[in-house]
Amino acid sequence: RKKEKEIGMDRVLKQFFGNGIVPVVALDDAKDAKPLAKALKNGGLSCVEVTFRTDAAEESIRTIANEIPDMMVGAGTVLTVNQVDSALEAGAEFIVSPGLNPEVVAYCADKKIPVFPGCANPSDIETAIGLGLDVVKFFPSEACGGLPAIKAMSAPYHNIKFMPTGGICQGNIKSYLDFKKIIACGGSWMASRAMINEKNWAGIEKLTKNAVAEMLGFTIKHIGINRDNEDEALTEGRKFACLFGEELDKKEKCFFAGPLVEMMKQNGRGAHGHIAIGVNSVERAVYHLKKRGFLLDESSGIYEEDGSLKLIYFKDEIAGFALHLAQN
Repeated sequence: RKKEKEIGMDRVLKQFFGNGIVPVVALDDAKDAKPLAKALKNGGLSCVEVTFRTDAAEESIRTIANEIPDMMVGAGTVLTVNQVDSALEAGAEFIVSPGLNPEVVAYCADKKIPVFPGCANPSDIETAIGLGLDVVKFFPSEACGGLPAIKAMSAPYHNIKFMPTGGICQGNIKSYLDFKKIIACGGSWMASRAMINEKNWAGIEKLTKNAVAEMLGFTIKHIGINRDNEDEALTEGRKFACLFGEELDKKEKCFFAGPLVEMMKQNGRGAHGHIAIGVNSVERAVYHLKKRGFLLDESSGIYEEDGSLKLIYFKDEIAGFALHLAQN
């Protein structure tokens, strides 16, 4: 049992990081739980925090846990150990609280249940550390100073990671997630209470897709074009350099015509060449792309000094081009 719950903590943290966004929802009718979970899942997010602010919370968690088993569901706004028991009995896999209640945290720790209490200042964080935590919710984030406050507090508490919630929206999600001490952000903008009560599942799905797209930040960094030899690469590369008004930059294996075109001196990956796709987080993009059915060539991975993935190729070509992800 202990080993199972420890694996559960690892799964929760991996899902939080991979998803990047943890939708925080309040349900007034448990019948809305299943279509809401489907809308979030179709939009690209496979986890959800159901707040204990309504009488429908427990049954909503039970419905999602039983009927959408690949959606990780947790309980939010948990204030007492009795609510912990109710949430766990319903199938919650993690517990989130607005503040740091030592009794609730200790109770969850004893049961080996992942718990993320709200912390808003250094004293809260030190209490959390004393209770054995290394990931905490930062709440209410924007009202408590937002990203600058998190950066300031992360300096003396370098082993702590944060899940900010409160005031997070599509306009600031990228800036938060760019900071490596933030594992994920909680937010409700893609599934507001009003939209849920209106049963606007299509609207929720669309907003969720937009949120995921904003978070991942797909761009085309450059296109690599295969040539048979250096002379061909030089001739064609000069044309692109002239087109862009750039100097041709000679590298060991290629010529760069500005930042957009890489003219290869020989045939490399891909029948025609390769396309470098920029993303805000290569590791998070890999998580989402695998859910979409894409295969990545793990052997091609290149890593930063801190161990984070900075480049990786897809296993399959598209339209004769190899694809690789690269950090924006």
